[in-house]
Amino acid sequence: MSVTVPSAVPSSDLADTVLERLVVSYPEAADPERSAQMKAYMKDIAPFLGLPSPVRRDLSRAVLAGTPRPDEKDCKAIALRCWALPEREYAYFAVDYLRRHVRRCSSGFLPVVRHLVTTRPWWDTVDALASHVVGGLVAADPELRTVMDEWIEDDDLWVARTALLHQLQYKAATDTERLFAYCARQSGHPDFFIRKAIGWCLREYAKTDPEAVRAFVDRERGGLAPLSVREALKNL
Repeated sequence: MSVTVPSAVPSSDLADTVLERLVVSYPEAADPERSAQMKAYMKDIAPFLGLPSPVRRDLSRAVLAGTPRPDEKDCKAIALRCWALPEREYAYFAVDYLRRHVRRCSSGFLPVVRHLVTTRPWWDTVDALASHVVGGLVAADPELRTVMDEWIEDDDLWVARTALLHQLQYKAATDTERLFAYCARQSGHPDFFIRKAIGWCLREYAKTDPEAVRAFVDRERGGLAPLSVREALKNL
């Protein structure tokens, strides 16, 4: 199987090794029947090999066995090369890899993540990138919060959704002023995925400060979509 490498991808011996193993290991376990089911479930966003998550993760461990820890250049090369492959499972591999190694990346990695978020975007990759990769980068460099202030205004709904969800894992470290401001800013958005994200990030923060979330919803109820309100208050 040939691997198409975009011109912006840096050279990386580690990426060469990983991709050489990956494009052999994954297709060998492909399941055509499951592939069709997964493609339909994901609204035809991409073709699938048909690998169940446990199988895929076992294969990934074997692919990565004996490989060294990456640096930022390796992470970029692996992610972009996986994203250039058609089957969705390669993107899942990249997301898992970045989640594992986000602490090895600087704030300069954020444009790479934006490329991933906006290329063949769907919730299956965007949400993990938002909450684990973008969230990790912003936590490590608070100056990136101003970039999130730009992303929440973006016309691309997946970029705006990423801004909404990037604090999902922060718990007590959540910047509540930004969280509530972002939710209020996008409260009138017509798209389901933004309205759902508003409710989701509020519901998650309610595990830390339920009264703050309840007060915000009460204050903004007139502007929030019913879906957002239901999600936000689901566990309260």
